[in-house]
Amino acid sequence: MEEEAKRGSLFEDEEFPPGDSSLFSDYTTPISKFQGDVTWVRPQEICQSPTMFAENSKEGHAKQGILGDCWFLCACAVLLKNEHLMNKVLPGGQPQWGEHGYEGRFGFRFWQFGHWVEVEVDDRLPCINAKLCFSHCQSPSAFWVALLEKAYAKLHGSYERLWAGQVSDALVDLTGGLTERWSLKDCGKEENQHGENHKPKRKLDLSSLQGVKDGGTVSCSVHSSPGGASELGQYHALSVMEWTDVRTLTGGDVRLLRIRNPWGRRCWGGAWRERGDVWRELDPACSEELLSRTQEGEFWVEEAELLNEIDEVTVGYPISDQGLLQSIYTGKELPHSQQVRGCWIKGHSAGGCRNNSSFGSNPKFWLRVCEPGEVLVSLLQHRGWRQSSFSQGCSNVEVPPEGGVEHQDYQAIGLHMWKVEKKHFNLTRTLNRSPCASTRCHAYEREVTLRAHLGAGFHLLIPSTFLQGAEASFLLRVFSSAPVALSVVKGPGPPAAVAPDGEWDTSRLPGKWVPGSSAGGSRNFPSHGMNPRVPLTVTRRSGEPNVRIALRQHCPAKDLQPIGFHVYQVRASVGRGGAGRGTFRD
Repeated sequence: MEEEAKRGSLFEDEEFPPGDSSLFSDYTTPISKFQGDVTWVRPQEICQSPTMFAENSKEGHAKQGILGDCWFLCACAVLLKNEHLMNKVLPGGQPQWGEHGYEGRFGFRFWQFGHWVEVEVDDRLPCINAKLCFSHCQSPSAFWVALLEKAYAKLHGSYERLWAGQVSDALVDLTGGLTERWSLKDCGKEENQHGENHKPKRKLDLSSLQGVKDGGTVSCSVHSSPGGASELGQYHALSVMEWTDVRTLTGGDVRLLRIRNPWGRRCWGGAWRERGDVWRELDPACSEELLSRTQEGEFWVEEAELLNEIDEVTVGYPISDQGLLQSIYTGKELPHSQQVRGCWIKGHSAGGCRNNSSFGSNPKFWLRVCEPGEVLVSLLQHRGWRQSSFSQGCSNVEVPPEGGVEHQDYQAIGLHMWKVEKKHFNLTRTLNRSPCASTRCHAYEREVTLRAHLGAGFHLLIPSTFLQGAEASFLLRVFSSAPVALSVVKGPGPPAAVAPDGEWDTSRLPGKWVPGSSAGGSRNFPSHGMNPRVPLTVTRRSGEPNVRIALRQHCPAKDLQPIGFHVYQVRASVGRGGAGRGTFRD
């Protein structure tokens, strides 16, 4: 009786209840066949002594269930390597099972569009036949993976929305950092189809990546093979746990990679399989030591053999214990960062790629580099449909306004940079020159990144979609070894939402304030009526008239005055003295 009362007082999350609404979104994935079979059980009802983490760290790795979220589980590996990130995502001090203050609730954090977002869930977990049916730890008594997966599912709206994704996206959500992807097959294929210049595909050399072996994260993905599913599966992601160079008995050098399959079972029948004859080519002590490192679901494979089988490699930039991004090219920390939001709006700022004459209408940003150094620039687009109503209601994360810039699919995005002299800046002449740095292509990705070693001075950044008129919101981020400043290039504001596709007439009128005749000051002064006055006639058509007025002063920055203007609604018969009427718009 006492236990029932205690159980009844445990937290129950009404925003993500134990039912089909939390499991499914549209019933289009293979897990939909389990509708009605899933029950929701708390950890203390699954095992006798539940814990968050396993005593043996090797048993804390994630094991995939019936949900196709291997991409997310591969990203989770970074948390086991980095205590700072684990504490960031799963804050400490939360009462666990059997501890004083335990309420059956746990809080997690995910990085979303520039902010860390808090997600709270109860610990009722989906089970089939009293066993966890989705992701879980190798240890049956550890629950950090299952709870983290539930929080991530809540963020996205349902477990079903975690079916299929990119390791790179999950890594960014768990670290707030950057990733890079190497496409090993048909690199640039999309770009050629769009008609842009093809850039040679990058060669992946793991040994050249700084800090990744110890502090970064590496994952490899298999898409599909012409002959059907390979031994590694189809559309499957695996984790690269480590790599090492070994010398054979004949004096040859071999690089071996230890791979972990989220399925939790070995799936490799290549030369370096567990009992393969090729192990005899190594010193017996070396062979024994390497094989002893493998856990459940892990195997060794030669680098060349693996790269021939996989389609893509994803590398997550290391994050230091102080939360600083570390370059995978130089190994240096990039302690300075800036970010700014923007959006592409059809008819105003969705100019498309450089193939279009409207390219210059895209959003533009000043990047000021204070001293020479390494700079990484990331362009991240917002994919609104994957966010649940919960995440859109968070007060500490900004999302695009409803309607207009949220799309089901990613746009093909790219980023270009020009070195400029700001005082003598001319947009047309600048765009006629080749950029000093660019992303490799416009890609249908959530995030693209460019890297450059920049000298001091101003640089112009222009993010763009490939297609003209394609709408989306985005976040521009800069990480650098030296201080930088990122700001918006001022320009005309977006057209009013009620008429985004209308024709806009533009009028400009010069004027000046002259002491003694037309410098009347603000409305606080009796002389306010001396200021220049301009009649403005608006022809009313269907709907409300849309007018945008800007007042700009021309003088050196040190001589700028506080300025403003007022708009008064007057009858057509009222002359220049009409300023005495009430203010219509300030």
